[in-house]
Parts: sequence; C-alpha cells; structure tokens
Amino acid sequence: MKLTKIVCILFFGSVFLSCKEEPGYLQIGNWRGTFTVQNIEIPFNFRVEDDTAGLVKVLLTNGEEKFQLDSVRYERDSVIVPIDVYDALLIGKLAGDSLKGYFRKNQSGKQGIPFAAIRGQASRFNTNSATPVSIGGKWSVSLLNEKNETHYTVGLLNQDQAQVNGTILTTTGDFRYFQGVIDGDSLKISGFSGSNPSLLRAKIVDSLHLTGELISPAGLTQFVAIKSDTARLPDPYALTYLKEGYDRLDFTFPNLSGNPVSLQDEKYKNKVVVITIMGSWCPNCVDEAAFLAPWYKENKTRGVEIVALSFERKDDLAFARERISKFIKRFDIEYEILFAGLADKAQASEKLPALNRVLSFPTTIIIDRKGKVRKIHTGFSGPATGEYYQEFIRHFNEDVTTLLNESENAI
Repeated sequence: MKLTKIVCILFFGSVFLSCKEEPGYLQIGNWRGTFTVQNIEIPFNFRVEDDTAGLVKVLLTNGEEKFQLDSVRYERDSVIVPIDVYDALLIGKLAGDSLKGYFRKNQSGKQGIPFAAIRGQASRFNTNSATPVSIGGKWSVSLLNEKNETHYTVGLLNQDQAQVNGTILTTTGDFRYFQGVIDGDSLKISGFSGSNPSLLRAKIVDSLHLTGELISPAGLTQFVAIKSDTARLPDPYALTYLKEGYDRLDFTFPNLSGNPVSLQDEKYKNKVVVITIMGSWCPNCVDEAAFLAPWYKENKTRGVEIVALSFERKDDLAFARERISKFIKRFDIEYEILFAGLADKAQASEKLPALNRVLSFPTTIIIDRKGKVRKIHTGFSGPATGEYYQEFIRHFNEDVTTLLNESENAI
C-alpha cells in the first residue's frame, strides 16, 4: 500500500483517477471543519467532488454559497488546498477520514490558524430547538471593538425553523455569507470562504434584542443588536466625493507589462468609463469582480470601458503581477487592471488627490464621455446581501445606460 501511494503521487497527473480512493487522498463527500481562534472553535464546511476532468475539487459552502478552491495537490505526507485568490492555503495531514493542519496566508509570516476536519458531517452546528424564537429580518447592529470604538452596521438574518443564514452590512461592504442555527436562547452563525474565518455568537434576549460577540483572527468585537425594519447605513454615493475645484479623475499607473496607462489614452476617449479602486486580496473586491467580469463582456460593445486600480499587499510590480494575474484568471477578466501601489487607504488617497478620501476597497467611480466624474459608490454589497446587491446592480445599469445615451456634446 505504501508503494502504491508513492506511485500515485509521482504520476498524479496521469493516474490520479485510479488511485484517488486509496487511503492518504482527500476523499469525496461532505466535510466539517473547525478553526481554533483565541481558543474558540469556528466551524466551517466544505465538499470534495469530482470535476468534469475526473480530478478533485473542493467547494467551501456557506448557506447558498459554494466557493470553489484551486486544485488539490499532495507533497510528501501533506494535502495542500491552495486558495490562490487570497494568496492562502489549507494544508494538513490525513488520518483516514480526518484532516488536521492549518490555514495560512502566505503574506502573514505566521504559521497560520489550526484546523481539524472530519468527512461525513454536513451540519455546521447542532441544535435542539424545536420551536425557535423568530429572529429573521433586519437588525441595527452596534459593534464595539477593543478600542471602545462603536461602528454602526446592519444585520440581515434569514430563518428557516432553527436554521439561520445572513450577513452584516457596513459602510465599506459586507461580511459575506454566514450560516448557522438557533439553539435555545443562542444564535450561532459562522462563515469561511477562503479569506478569514468568522463566528458570530449571541444571546437572544427576546425576539427584538440580541447581545453577543463577533470572533475572527483580527480579534473579538462585542455587539448589541435591535431588530429594526428601518435600519440603514449612510448613502454609499455620498461618502467619497470630489474635492472642490475638481470635476474629473486623473492618474497614470502601469499595467502588468509595466506600461503607463491613463484616461487620456485613445482607448478611453468618448467612452463611459467605470473605475474600480480594488485589491486582489479583498473579499468584497472578489464579489465585485465576479459581477463586473461578465458584465463587461456583455456591455463593452456599447461604448463602455472598465479600469481597475489595484492596490496590493506589496508596493512591488513583480509581486502585484503575480497576484493580479491569478485574480484575472479566476474571474476571466478582460478589462484593464493597473497596479496602483500599496494596499493602504491613506496612500491610495494621496495617489488620487481629486478624491476627498479613499474610504473603502472597493470604491466604484463612473465617468461620462467627456471625462467628468458623475457617480462615486463606496464599498460593495455582494450576493450575500440579497436585495442590496440587486439594488446596486439596478442603479449601476441605470447610471451607465443614462451616460451612454447622453450626447457626446452634452455638458
């Protein structure tokens, strides 16, 4: 058996189909894992499947979301699952239907977050609540961090009996997909789609009040929440704006070949141009790219262009080229992505002096045919936000269409 395993590793590309069911290989099925963060377990789920080529694919699952990871590989006695879009990986050792290892972001310089996973379990949390309290709906959530700073957000919870999924909306984006349960007077929901694992646990004071904490590798944040159909955030179109005296955005940044690109280039003249200030490391930017990439293919013949200004973890073009190239491949992006510098909001604000500030990655700017800035949207509410995501798409399409229909001579 040991010899068989070695042969399979050496000739993985050609004989994987015949040996993937041997012990020592990641087996098909549902898996339940737990990260250990600050001595607290954060559960997550993934599914191992065959893809159309007969190889193995791994899907992180969070409620409705199925986030496909990159190809599994084997090195010595380790199973490695790359998460290239976040420059991260899951690496562990198998013992039958158990996998134990750690989650590591390559740029962190740390060993990573420990995790363990078991095949054959589909549930994330257990619950004994036969008739749970009804908490579905919109919540006004006040987050209090370790610096005693309060951030006001909006919670969205969808409930089916004891099962709950949802997310948290902030002025810069959303927390993406959470999934979990009501168990007695407790709410427990967690999320992991390749970036950082998070756990929200709360005491259900009553059907209108929650109190609890949000746990992630960044720390522990206390919160209180009040159910409110009128909970809302500031207008995302009013947070970032042009300084007095400016009506357009000027910049020159290199493309991945190192050649300078600006809005004065012939390619962008007399076009409606969408600028996105983003980073390949940013979960909300991932959601935005998943929308913009197919949108551009469908609309580019109408006279619209997209330019992404990417701020990366290192102020180095060679590093950025590698990260952005994987990002482009992941989403099959055809629009231009430029390297704008280090992923720092203050530096981004300095490099785009026409803006009052860069508050969020991403920030989306719509420019008319005359080169004037017409709309600036801070943050991105992704698919996990439901109606907010659909509302953004509707406004985006309306705004672009309005500008495309304007005469080139319009003031």
